[in-house]
Amino acid sequence: MSPSATAKAPTPEQPGSGAASGGALDRYFRISERGSTLSREIRGGFATFFAMAYIVVLNPIILGSAKDMYGHQLDNAQLVTATALTAAFTTLLMGVIGNVPIALAAGLGVNSVVALQLAPRMSWPDAMGMVVLAGFVVMILVATGLRERVMNAVPYGLRKAIAIGIGLFILLIGLVDSGFVTRMPDAAQTTVPLQLGTGGHLIGWPVLVFVLGTLLTLALIVRRVPGAILISIVVMTVVALIVNAVADVPSWGLTTPTWPGNPLATPDFGLIGEVSLFGGFGKVGVLTGILFVFTVLLSCFFDAMGTIMGVSDEAKLTDAQGQMPGINKVLFIDGVAVAAGGASSSSATTAFVESTAGVGEGARTGFANVVTGGLFAAALFLTPVATMVPSQAATPALVAVGFLILAGSIKEIDWADHTIAVPAFVTMLMMPFTYSITNGIGMGFITFVALRLVVGRGREVPPAMYAVAAVFTFYYLMPALGLT
Repeated sequence: MSPSATAKAPTPEQPGSGAASGGALDRYFRISERGSTLSREIRGGFATFFAMAYIVVLNPIILGSAKDMYGHQLDNAQLVTATALTAAFTTLLMGVIGNVPIALAAGLGVNSVVALQLAPRMSWPDAMGMVVLAGFVVMILVATGLRERVMNAVPYGLRKAIAIGIGLFILLIGLVDSGFVTRMPDAAQTTVPLQLGTGGHLIGWPVLVFVLGTLLTLALIVRRVPGAILISIVVMTVVALIVNAVADVPSWGLTTPTWPGNPLATPDFGLIGEVSLFGGFGKVGVLTGILFVFTVLLSCFFDAMGTIMGVSDEAKLTDAQGQMPGINKVLFIDGVAVAAGGASSSSATTAFVESTAGVGEGARTGFANVVTGGLFAAALFLTPVATMVPSQAATPALVAVGFLILAGSIKEIDWADHTIAVPAFVTMLMMPFTYSITNGIGMGFITFVALRLVVGRGREVPPAMYAVAAVFTFYYLMPALGLT
C-alpha cells in the first residue's frame, strides 16, 4: 500500500466536496484540482500543527540554555514569542505563495549550531546576523537557478531514498520523543547507544499513552477513518490529561498535559530585529566567519531540500520525473524563512518533516499551511494551551507516517543497479543513524559519485552532483583541516 493511497484512504469524501467547486478559495489553492477537499486541508493543517507544536517549547530551551561570549542569555518568554511568530509568518507565506502543505519553524540541529558554535564566540545579535546572511545566500542561489539545478540533478532512486530516510528519521524522532526509546547514559560504558524505554523496559503511564496512541492511529488508518491522525492526537491528549490528574506520573518529558489555569499569554517581541549582520566577523575573523555562515547554509540548504522533496513526493505534487512544478517559489520562500528566523532571533527557520502528518491526513495544498500558520499565530496568545499536548500524544502520528512513507517508496528504487542501490541504502540509513537529514544526503551523494566513477560511468553523473559531492567532502574534512 503506497503512502499516497493510504493518505487518501482515510476519507471517503470526493474531491471538491469540502470546498465550493469553482469558488475563489478552491481555484486559488487548486484544492479540487489536486484531489483534495477543504475539510482534508483543515484536518491536515491541525495535524501538522500538533505534530510540530513542541518547537514552541523546545527551541527556547535549546537557545535559552546557551550563553554568548559576554555571558548573556536570551529571554525564554521572548524566545517563545519569536519562535511562534516566525513559524506563523513563514508557514503562511509558504502556503499562500508556494501553495504547498509544507510548514516551517525553527530548525532542530541548526539551532544547536547557533547556540553551541556561534554564540560562544560572539554576541547573540552577531550570531543571528550570520543566520540572516545564510538566508540571503540561499535566496541568491535560488535566484541564479543553482539550487533548482542541484535538486533536479538528483537521480530518481536517490530521491526515493531521501524520502525513505526522512520516513525512518521521523519514525525514530517519534520513538525517542515519546520515551519509547531512550539514549543509554554515558556512564553505562556500552557501545549500545539506545535502549527500550527506561533501563530496557517499558515503564510508566507516558509510554502507555504513546503505545495506545500508536495502536489507535494505525487502527484508524487501516479502518480508513477520516481524520485518523488528528482524532488520535486529540483522544490521547484527553487521555493524558486524565491520567496526569488521577495518577502519580513523575515526568512526561518536555510537556506535562495539564490544563493551564490561565490559557492566555502576552507576547513579548523584545528579540525581534536584534541582529548585527557583520559584527561576528569582527569577533572571529573573516575566514572563520565565512565558515560559520557556510555551516549554517549547508544545514539549511540540504535539510530543507530533503524535506521538500520528501513531502512533495508524498503529497503527489511531483511529475513523472520526480520534479515539482513551481519549485523555485518554494525554495525562495525557504531562503526568506532562514533569514526571517535570524532576524527574529529564533534561529534559522526551515521546512519541517512533521508536515507529513498533515499530508497523511490528505493535505495537498497551501491551505493546510494557512491553518497551521493561523494556529501558530494563535499560539502567540494561547501558548499554554498550544503546548499542553504531550509528545506521547503527538508522536504516534510520526511513527505511522514514517511507516507509510517507507512502504510507498522503497519499491521504487532500482535495487539491481548497485550504483543507485548502495547510495540509496547509505542515504536512508544515515539520516536516522546520524540524526541528520543533511548527513544522509551528503554521504549518499558522495557514495553515488564515487561508485559511478569506479564502474566507469562518470559521464552519467550530472555536473551539479560532482559539485555538491565536493562541497560535502570539504565539509566533512573541515575538522581535520582545522577549519572548525
